[in-house]
Amino acid sequence: MNAAASTDPDAPITFYRLQACPFCERVTRLLEEYDLEYTSRFVEPLHSRRDVVKRVAGVRTVPVIVDETTGVTMAESANIAEYLESTYGEGADTEAAQAVANDGGAE
Repeated sequence: MNAAASTDPDAPITFYRLQACPFCERVTRLLEEYDLEYTSRFVEPLHSRRDVVKRVAGVRTVPVIVDETTGVTMAESANIAEYLESTYGEGADTEAAQAVANDGGAE
């Protein structure tokens, strides 16, 4: 599977972003590097009109990701980058991530 922004509402990651946003591009590069399936949702350029992001993440800033696999909703590109690297990067504990995906993290 090649990572790509899709319009599939069942993609495990939803990525809220702006066009030509360098912080959003950083997250895009990581999603593609880790070959993750995601849906891009472009938001209003006007900060005051980003109500969908506010409802999802409690902030109006982007980027924001919602990862249904792990139940994580997160803002700020540096935090998202660290999360993606630790969850899906080479050193990630993929067994733990798979367990969360399979049973919602129940012990």
